[in-house]
Amino acid sequence: MKRNSPKLIGDILKEFFERPYIARQIAEGRLPEYWREIVGEHIASLTTEFRLERGILYIGIASGVARQEMFYRRDELMMRLNDRAKFRIVNAIIIR
Repeated sequence: MKRNSPKLIGDILKEFFERPYIARQIAEGRLPEYWREIVGEHIASLTTEFRLERGILYIGIASGVARQEMFYRRDELMMRLNDRAKFRIVNAIIIR
């Protein structure tokens, strides 16, 4: 059988992963990695809770000083996480 326009498996997979729903799910799964990149290794090691529910990111931080610093940087962190993910995934951050 002759095909008019054959496609490579790589191209098919690329199209699949670029679909908005799939790309958003992948970005959500990579949020902990983005968090580590943005806040650094020290704060990431103090992070005890990391949970995303309905656009709200719940962060638990073991150190009071680090928690206070992250509390004041919530808007910046939210903006940077969304920029890194290329989607508006996080609508609010609650730091405990």
